[in-house]
Amino acid sequence: MRIGYNPHKDQVLEKTEFIHQVIMPVYIPNQEGYFKDSFSILKLSLESLFKTTHNKTFFSVINNGSCEVVVNYLENLHKSGAIQELIHTINIGKLNAIIKGLVGNNIELVTITDADVLFSSQWQIETTKVFRAFPKVGVVGVVPQFNMFKAHCGNIIFDNLFNKNLKFIPVKSPKALALFYKSIGWDTTYNKDFLKYGLGIQSKEANVLLGSGHFVATYKKHQFDEVKSYIGYKLGGNSESYLDSAALNFDYWRVTTQNNYAYHMGNTLEDWMLEERHIDNIDDIVFLESQKRRKISRFSYMVKNKLFYKLILNKHVSKLFYFWKKLPREIIDNYNSIKAK
Repeated sequence: MRIGYNPHKDQVLEKTEFIHQVIMPVYIPNQEGYFKDSFSILKLSLESLFKTTHNKTFFSVINNGSCEVVVNYLENLHKSGAIQELIHTINIGKLNAIIKGLVGNNIELVTITDADVLFSSQWQIETTKVFRAFPKVGVVGVVPQFNMFKAHCGNIIFDNLFNKNLKFIPVKSPKALALFYKSIGWDTTYNKDFLKYGLGIQSKEANVLLGSGHFVATYKKHQFDEVKSYIGYKLGGNSESYLDSAALNFDYWRVTTQNNYAYHMGNTLEDWMLEERHIDNIDDIVFLESQKRRKISRFSYMVKNKLFYKLILNKHVSKLFYFWKKLPREIIDNYNSIKAK
Protein backbone atom coordinates (compact mmCIF):
# COMPACT_ATOMS: atom_id res chain seq x y z
CA MET A 1 0.00 0.00 0.00
CA ARG A 2 0.99 3.63 -0.39
CA ILE A 3 1.50 5.71 2.75
CA GLY A 4 1.96 9.45 2.63
CA TYR A 5 2.22 11.91 -0.26
CA ASN A 6 4.91 11.82 -2.94
CA PRO A 7 6.85 15.09 -2.47
CA HIS A 8 7.46 15.42 -6.23
CA LYS A 9 3.84 15.21 -7.29
CA ASP A 10 2.62 18.21 -9.31
CA GLN A 11 6.05 19.86 -9.24
CA VAL A 12 6.91 21.73 -12.45
CA LEU A 13 10.22 20.80 -14.04
CA GLU A 14 12.83 23.55 -13.97
CA LYS A 15 13.99 24.95 -17.30
CA THR A 16 16.98 22.98 -18.52
CA GLU A 17 20.43 24.57 -18.47
CA PHE A 18 21.33 22.78 -21.71
CA ILE A 19 20.89 24.49 -25.07
CA HIS A 20 22.26 21.83 -27.43
CA GLN A 21 21.70 18.08 -27.47
CA VAL A 22 23.80 15.49 -29.31
CA ILE A 23 22.17 12.13 -30.07
CA MET A 24 24.36 9.20 -31.09
CA PRO A 25 22.99 5.68 -31.74
CA VAL A 26 25.66 2.99 -31.29
CA TYR A 27 25.53 -0.50 -32.76
CA ILE A 28 28.74 -2.52 -32.37
CA PRO A 29 27.66 -6.15 -31.83
CA ASN A 30 31.23 -7.54 -31.87
CA GLN A 31 34.82 -6.63 -32.75
CA GLU A 32 35.24 -8.87 -35.77
CA GLY A 33 35.03 -8.46 -39.55
CA TYR A 34 33.10 -5.32 -40.50
CA PHE A 35 33.15 -4.15 -36.85
CA LYS A 36 36.86 -4.86 -36.19
CA ASP A 37 37.80 -1.16 -35.73
CA SER A 38 34.38 0.19 -34.78
CA PHE A 39 35.03 0.43 -31.03
CA SER A 40 38.23 2.44 -31.57
CA ILE A 41 36.37 4.69 -34.00
CA LEU A 42 33.52 5.20 -31.53
CA LYS A 43 35.99 6.33 -28.87
CA LEU A 44 37.61 8.77 -31.30
CA SER A 45 34.21 10.15 -32.23
CA LEU A 46 33.11 10.74 -28.65
CA GLU A 47 36.47 12.19 -27.62
CA SER A 48 36.30 14.66 -30.53
CA LEU A 49 32.82 15.69 -29.37
CA PHE A 50 33.94 16.24 -25.79
CA LYS A 51 36.80 18.45 -27.01
CA THR A 52 34.74 20.62 -29.37
CA THR A 53 31.49 21.33 -27.49
CA HIS A 54 30.54 23.80 -24.76
CA ASN A 55 29.44 22.79 -21.27
CA LYS A 56 25.76 23.33 -22.00
CA THR A 57 25.72 20.37 -24.37
CA PHE A 58 23.59 17.34 -23.40
CA PHE A 59 24.88 14.00 -24.70
CA SER A 60 22.40 11.19 -25.38
CA VAL A 61 23.92 7.85 -26.39
CA ILE A 62 21.63 4.99 -27.36
CA ASN A 63 23.28 1.59 -27.12
CA ASN A 64 21.40 -0.23 -29.84
CA GLY A 65 22.46 -3.80 -29.05
CA SER A 66 26.24 -3.47 -28.70
CA CYS A 67 28.64 -6.03 -27.19
CA GLU A 68 29.70 -6.07 -23.54
CA VAL A 69 32.98 -4.17 -23.93
CA VAL A 70 31.16 -1.27 -25.60
CA VAL A 71 28.41 -1.34 -22.97
CA ASN A 72 30.99 -1.14 -20.15
CA TYR A 73 32.77 1.78 -21.85
CA LEU A 74 29.52 3.70 -22.23
CA GLU A 75 28.49 2.94 -18.65
CA ASN A 76 31.75 4.41 -17.39
CA LEU A 77 31.20 7.56 -19.44
CA HIS A 78 27.73 7.92 -17.98
CA LYS A 79 28.88 7.35 -14.39
CA SER A 80 31.65 9.94 -14.81
CA GLY A 81 29.18 12.52 -16.13
CA ALA A 82 30.77 12.75 -19.58
CA ILE A 83 27.42 11.82 -21.11
CA GLN A 84 24.10 12.79 -19.54
CA GLU A 85 21.83 10.08 -20.95
CA LEU A 86 22.52 6.44 -21.77
CA ILE A 87 19.74 4.21 -23.08
CA HIS A 88 20.19 0.47 -23.55
CA THR A 89 18.11 -1.58 -25.96
CA ILE A 90 18.41 -4.56 -28.27
CA ASN A 91 18.95 -3.71 -31.94
CA ILE A 92 15.69 -1.94 -32.76
CA GLY A 93 17.03 -0.11 -35.83
CA LYS A 94 18.94 3.14 -36.14
CA LEU A 95 15.97 5.51 -36.49
CA ASN A 96 13.98 3.91 -33.67
CA ALA A 97 17.05 4.35 -31.45
CA ILE A 98 17.31 8.01 -32.48
CA ILE A 99 13.63 8.56 -31.62
CA LYS A 100 14.31 7.34 -28.08
CA GLY A 101 16.89 10.10 -27.74
CA LEU A 102 14.61 12.77 -29.20
CA VAL A 103 11.89 12.50 -26.56
CA GLY A 104 11.94 13.52 -22.92
CA ASN A 105 13.62 16.92 -23.00
CA ASN A 106 13.12 20.44 -24.29
CA ILE A 107 16.47 21.49 -25.76
CA GLU A 108 16.30 23.91 -28.68
CA LEU A 109 18.96 22.36 -30.95
CA VAL A 110 19.69 18.68 -31.51
CA THR A 111 22.60 17.20 -33.44
CA ILE A 112 21.99 13.67 -34.68
CA THR A 113 25.23 11.92 -35.54
CA ASP A 114 26.50 8.50 -36.52
CA ALA A 115 29.09 6.89 -34.26
CA ASP A 116 31.86 7.22 -36.85
CA VAL A 117 32.04 11.02 -37.16
CA LEU A 118 35.21 12.89 -36.21
CA PHE A 119 34.29 16.43 -35.17
CA SER A 120 36.60 19.37 -35.85
CA SER A 121 37.17 22.59 -33.98
CA GLN A 122 34.42 25.25 -34.20
CA TRP A 123 31.71 22.99 -35.62
CA GLN A 124 29.23 23.93 -32.88
CA ILE A 125 29.88 27.68 -33.11
CA GLU A 126 29.66 27.67 -36.91
CA THR A 127 26.42 25.68 -36.81
CA THR A 128 24.79 28.18 -34.46
CA LYS A 129 26.10 31.05 -36.57
CA VAL A 130 24.20 29.66 -39.58
CA PHE A 131 20.95 29.37 -37.62
CA ARG A 132 21.27 32.98 -36.51
CA ALA A 133 22.17 34.27 -39.99
CA PHE A 134 19.27 32.46 -41.69
CA PRO A 135 16.13 32.26 -39.50
CA LYS A 136 14.38 29.98 -42.02
CA VAL A 137 17.10 27.32 -41.73
CA GLY A 138 15.94 24.24 -39.85
CA VAL A 139 18.83 21.84 -40.56
CA VAL A 140 22.57 22.54 -40.66
CA GLY A 141 25.11 19.97 -41.83
CA VAL A 142 28.86 20.40 -41.31
CA VAL A 143 30.20 18.09 -44.05
CA PRO A 144 29.76 19.40 -47.64
CA GLN A 145 28.83 16.77 -50.23
CA PHE A 146 28.15 16.66 -53.99
CA ASN A 147 24.87 17.96 -55.45
CA MET A 148 23.13 18.33 -52.10
CA PHE A 149 20.77 20.90 -53.62
CA LYS A 150 19.18 18.07 -55.64
CA ALA A 151 17.58 16.50 -52.56
CA HIS A 152 14.96 18.11 -50.29
CA CYS A 153 15.78 21.67 -51.35
CA GLY A 154 12.76 22.69 -53.42
CA ASN A 155 11.57 25.24 -50.86
CA ILE A 156 14.90 27.00 -50.40
CA ILE A 157 15.40 27.37 -54.17
CA PHE A 158 11.78 28.54 -54.57
CA ASP A 159 12.18 31.14 -51.81
CA ASN A 160 15.50 32.45 -53.16
CA LEU A 161 15.03 32.06 -56.90
CA PHE A 162 15.41 35.81 -57.50
CA ASN A 163 17.92 36.37 -54.71
CA LYS A 164 21.23 37.39 -56.28
CA ASN A 165 23.05 35.81 -53.33
CA LEU A 166 21.79 32.37 -54.37
CA LYS A 167 24.54 31.25 -56.72
CA PHE A 168 27.29 28.72 -57.22
CA ILE A 169 30.12 29.43 -54.79
CA PRO A 170 33.59 27.89 -54.50
CA VAL A 171 34.08 24.72 -52.48
CA LYS A 172 36.06 25.78 -49.42
CA SER A 173 37.72 22.44 -48.64
CA PRO A 174 38.10 20.30 -51.79
CA LYS A 175 40.51 17.91 -50.02
CA ALA A 176 37.98 17.28 -47.24
CA LEU A 177 35.23 16.82 -49.82
CA ALA A 178 37.30 14.24 -51.70
CA LEU A 179 38.13 12.51 -48.41
CA PHE A 180 34.43 12.07 -47.65
CA TYR A 181 33.83 10.17 -50.89
CA LYS A 182 36.91 8.06 -50.25
CA SER A 183 35.48 7.24 -46.81
CA ILE A 184 32.28 5.81 -48.32
CA GLY A 185 34.17 3.68 -50.84
CA TRP A 186 33.92 5.72 -54.05
CA ASP A 187 36.68 5.46 -56.63
CA THR A 188 38.10 8.66 -58.14
CA THR A 189 36.29 8.54 -61.49
CA TYR A 190 33.62 11.01 -60.36
CA ASN A 191 33.17 14.43 -61.98
CA LYS A 192 35.95 16.62 -60.53
CA ASP A 193 33.92 19.77 -61.27
CA PHE A 194 31.96 18.93 -58.11
CA LEU A 195 35.13 19.66 -56.15
CA LYS A 196 35.09 23.24 -57.43
CA TYR A 197 31.59 24.70 -56.97
CA GLY A 198 28.40 24.09 -55.04
CA LEU A 199 25.06 25.91 -55.02
CA GLY A 200 24.95 28.19 -51.99
CA ILE A 201 23.73 31.40 -50.42
CA GLN A 202 26.12 34.14 -49.34
CA SER A 203 25.48 36.58 -46.51
CA LYS A 204 27.56 38.89 -44.33
CA GLU A 205 27.24 36.55 -41.36
CA ALA A 206 27.73 33.14 -43.01
CA ASN A 207 27.92 31.36 -46.36
CA VAL A 208 26.05 28.08 -46.76
CA LEU A 209 25.64 25.33 -49.32
CA LEU A 210 22.13 24.14 -50.13
CA GLY A 211 21.12 20.76 -48.76
CA SER A 212 22.44 18.53 -46.01
CA GLY A 213 23.41 14.93 -45.53
CA HIS A 214 21.94 12.98 -42.63
CA PHE A 215 24.89 11.11 -41.12
CA VAL A 216 25.57 14.25 -39.07
CA ALA A 217 23.36 17.35 -38.93
CA THR A 218 21.82 19.74 -36.40
CA TYR A 219 18.06 20.35 -36.27
CA LYS A 220 15.71 22.82 -34.64
CA LYS A 221 14.22 20.47 -32.10
CA HIS A 222 10.56 21.44 -32.43
CA GLN A 223 10.43 19.69 -35.84
CA PHE A 224 10.21 16.53 -33.72
CA ASP A 225 7.56 17.61 -31.23
CA GLU A 226 5.41 14.96 -32.89
CA VAL A 227 7.51 11.88 -33.57
CA LYS A 228 6.71 8.55 -35.14
CA SER A 229 6.54 5.73 -32.62
CA TYR A 230 8.05 3.10 -34.90
CA ILE A 231 10.00 2.83 -38.17
CA GLY A 232 10.17 -0.63 -39.72
CA TYR A 233 13.79 -0.78 -40.88
CA LYS A 234 17.01 -1.53 -39.02
CA LEU A 235 18.87 0.69 -41.50
CA GLY A 236 18.11 2.22 -44.89
CA GLY A 237 14.79 1.64 -46.63
CA ASN A 238 12.64 4.72 -46.16
CA SER A 239 13.82 5.20 -42.56
CA GLU A 240 16.22 8.08 -43.19
CA SER A 241 13.64 10.02 -45.20
CA TYR A 242 11.99 10.73 -41.85
CA LEU A 243 14.90 13.01 -40.89
CA ASP A 244 15.31 14.35 -44.42
CA SER A 245 11.73 15.52 -44.80
CA ALA A 246 10.99 16.77 -41.26
CA ALA A 247 12.20 20.30 -42.02
CA LEU A 248 10.11 20.59 -45.19
CA ASN A 249 6.90 20.07 -43.24
CA PHE A 250 7.64 23.38 -41.50
CA ASP A 251 9.03 25.02 -44.65
CA TYR A 252 12.50 25.09 -43.10
CA TRP A 253 15.62 25.16 -45.26
CA ARG A 254 18.28 22.43 -45.24
CA VAL A 255 21.84 23.74 -45.59
CA THR A 256 25.48 22.87 -44.88
CA THR A 257 28.37 25.07 -43.79
CA GLN A 258 30.58 26.15 -46.68
CA ASN A 259 33.65 24.90 -44.84
CA ASN A 260 34.15 21.34 -43.57
CA TYR A 261 33.85 20.83 -39.80
CA ALA A 262 33.70 17.04 -39.42
CA TYR A 263 34.92 13.87 -41.09
CA HIS A 264 33.32 10.52 -41.82
CA MET A 265 35.64 7.75 -40.58
CA GLY A 266 33.73 4.69 -41.77
CA ASN A 267 34.62 1.31 -40.28
CA THR A 268 38.39 1.26 -40.84
CA LEU A 269 40.90 3.02 -38.57
CA GLU A 270 43.45 5.16 -40.44
CA ASP A 271 46.49 7.12 -39.23
CA TRP A 272 45.05 10.56 -40.05
CA MET A 273 42.21 9.96 -37.59
CA LEU A 274 44.70 9.72 -34.70
CA GLU A 275 46.10 13.23 -35.10
CA GLU A 276 45.93 15.25 -31.89
CA ARG A 277 42.97 17.61 -31.72
CA HIS A 278 42.96 20.61 -29.40
CA ILE A 279 40.17 21.47 -27.00
CA ASP A 280 37.92 24.33 -28.10
CA ASN A 281 37.79 27.22 -25.69
CA ILE A 282 34.14 28.17 -26.12
CA ASP A 283 33.42 31.21 -23.97
CA ASP A 284 30.75 32.82 -26.11
CA ILE A 285 27.83 30.39 -25.74
CA VAL A 286 25.03 31.47 -28.05
CA PHE A 287 21.39 30.96 -27.11
CA LEU A 288 19.28 30.69 -30.22
CA GLU A 289 15.77 31.25 -28.81
CA SER A 290 14.26 30.76 -32.25
CA GLN A 291 10.57 31.19 -32.91
CA LYS A 292 8.67 28.01 -33.67
CA ARG A 293 7.06 27.73 -37.09
CA ARG A 294 3.75 26.12 -37.99
CA LYS A 295 3.45 23.33 -40.52
CA ILE A 296 2.82 24.56 -44.05
CA SER A 297 -0.23 23.58 -46.07
CA ARG A 298 -0.18 20.50 -48.24
CA PHE A 299 -0.69 22.72 -51.29
CA SER A 300 2.38 24.87 -50.55
CA TYR A 301 4.40 21.74 -49.83
CA MET A 302 3.48 20.21 -53.20
CA VAL A 303 4.15 23.40 -55.18
CA LYS A 304 7.59 24.04 -53.67
CA ASN A 305 8.92 20.55 -53.10
CA LYS A 306 7.32 18.58 -55.92
CA LEU A 307 6.14 20.61 -58.93
CA PHE A 308 8.62 23.49 -58.87
CA TYR A 309 11.50 21.26 -57.81
CA LYS A 310 10.86 18.80 -60.62
CA LEU A 311 10.91 21.69 -63.11
CA ILE A 312 14.20 23.15 -61.83
CA LEU A 313 15.92 19.76 -61.90
CA ASN A 314 14.78 19.00 -65.44
CA LYS A 315 17.96 18.35 -67.45
CA HIS A 316 17.20 21.16 -69.90
CA VAL A 317 15.90 23.74 -67.44
CA SER A 318 18.69 23.00 -64.99
CA LYS A 319 21.36 24.16 -67.46
CA LEU A 320 19.63 27.53 -67.79
CA PHE A 321 19.38 27.66 -64.00
CA TYR A 322 23.10 26.90 -63.65
CA PHE A 323 23.98 29.68 -66.10
CA TRP A 324 21.70 32.14 -64.31
CA LYS A 325 23.26 31.26 -60.94
CA LYS A 326 26.83 31.89 -62.10
CA LEU A 327 28.19 28.41 -62.65
CA PRO A 328 31.18 28.85 -65.02
CA ARG A 329 30.29 28.13 -68.65
CA GLU A 330 32.96 25.47 -69.11
CA ILE A 331 31.43 23.42 -66.27
CA ILE A 332 27.72 23.65 -67.10
CA ASP A 333 27.43 20.96 -69.80
CA ASN A 334 28.94 18.26 -67.60
CA TYR A 335 27.60 19.37 -64.23
CA ASN A 336 24.64 16.97 -64.21
CA SER A 337 26.90 13.98 -64.77
CA ILE A 338 28.33 12.18 -61.73
CA LYS A 339 31.02 10.47 -63.80
CA ALA A 340 33.81 12.45 -65.44
CA LYS A 341 33.75 12.77 -69.22
